[in-house]
Amino acid sequence: MNEVRHTHREDKTRADLTLRLKKVEGQVRGVLRMVEEDAYCDLVLHQISAIQAALDAVGSNLLENHLRTCVVERLQAGETEVVDELVVTIRALRK
Repeated sequence: MNEVRHTHREDKTRADLTLRLKKVEGQVRGVLRMVEEDAYCDLVLHQISAIQAALDAVGSNLLENHLRTCVVERLQAGETEVVDELVVTIRALRK
């Protein structure tokens, strides 16, 4: 069974991620409205592309933070299995 892990994020990091995700949430609601109002497909697709780019930026930020904190801490503690977990995570991100 997978154990549930938690991480400590600095307040600034948490605030930045939260703000970015709330903006994405707003963009998704906007796209939903566009679809409900039969907006022109090209416009909807451009908005979806912007949402994907924003989520990619959040993911990159999280990955960088994960490498600099969680992975380093676990390696320093001798938990080398973190490398295998990281490989699985990176593979999932590349799909």
